[in-house]
Amino acid sequence: MLGQDILGLGVKIANRGIATGSEQAVRRMAFTFDPERFSVGLMESRLDYWSARALLEWQVELGATDAVGDAPVDRYALEDRKPTAAPSKRPTMPEPPVKPKEVDPVAVAKVMAEKAGDLVALEQALAAFEHCDLKRGARNLVFADGQPGARVMIIGEAPGRDEDMQGKPFVGRAGQLLDKMLAATDLSREDGVYVTNVLPWRPPQNRDPLPLELAMLTPFLERHVALAKPDVLVVMGNISAQAVLGKRGITRLRGQWDRAWGIPVLPMFHPAYLLRQPQAKRQAWADLLELKAHLSVVN
Repeated sequence: MLGQDILGLGVKIANRGIATGSEQAVRRMAFTFDPERFSVGLMESRLDYWSARALLEWQVELGATDAVGDAPVDRYALEDRKPTAAPSKRPTMPEPPVKPKEVDPVAVAKVMAEKAGDLVALEQALAAFEHCDLKRGARNLVFADGQPGARVMIIGEAPGRDEDMQGKPFVGRAGQLLDKMLAATDLSREDGVYVTNVLPWRPPQNRDPLPLELAMLTPFLERHVALAKPDVLVVMGNISAQAVLGKRGITRLRGQWDRAWGIPVLPMFHPAYLLRQPQAKRQAWADLLELKAHLSVVN
C-alpha cells in the first residue's frame, strides 16, 4: 500500500513535469524512482507513512518536478543550454516602397525655358510642363497674342474665364478696355503691341497664384521676353509687378519707370481694376501718355 501511494505521488510529479515541458526530468524520475528502495529509506529515516506522504505532497505543492537520484550530479559540469527562441509566426512585412526622388519644379522650368530657341518652342515647352497644378484645372494654355517682336510687350496677370475658353489673353471685358486704351495712343495688337500673362493657365476661382506657382512660371516669362525682344515692358497689376520687378503695391509703383531683364518697365493698373474703379482711369490715361512719350523719344 505504501509503494502504491508514493508511486501515485510520483505520477503527480511526472504530470507536473509534463505540463511544464520538463520531459527530461520525467524520464529521470521514471528510471530512478523505486518504491521498495524508498520504503527502506523511509524505515531508516524513522518517518511513518503519513509523515512521509505529507512531506512529499508538500514538495509537490511547492512545484517539485524532479526526483533526486542516488548519485549526485554536478550541475556546473553540465553543458550550458540556452533556451532557443521559438520561430516567429508573424507574417513578414513587405518592404516600404522606394520614395521617388523629389523634383525641383523651378529648376526644371529653367532648363526647359532655356532650351526653347523661339516662341513656338517656348509654347511647346509650356504645354509639356507637368509640375504646375494650374494646368490640370484649365481648359486651354493661354500663351500670347498680338505682333511678335513688337516694341511694346504688355504682361497681364492671369487668364480669366473668357481667356481660358478661347486660349488668348485679354479677350474679355478687360481686354476690350485694353484695346480702347491702346487705340487712343495709336497702338494695337496688330501694330506695335504684343500681349501675354504671367500665368498661362487660369487659377481656380481667379485666385492669386501661390508663391511656388509664381516661381516655377517666371523662368518661362523671362525667356518669353528674351525671345520677343520688346523695347518696353508694360506690367499691369500687382502679380505682374511682383513677377517682373519683385515688388508689389501697384498704386505706389504705377507711372514710375523701372528696369528688369535689361529692359525699361512701366507699371500700370490692370484693365480689370479700372472696370471696378472707374475713377482710376485718369491715372491710367496719364500712364499711357507717358508710354507714348517714351516711345517717341526712343524712336
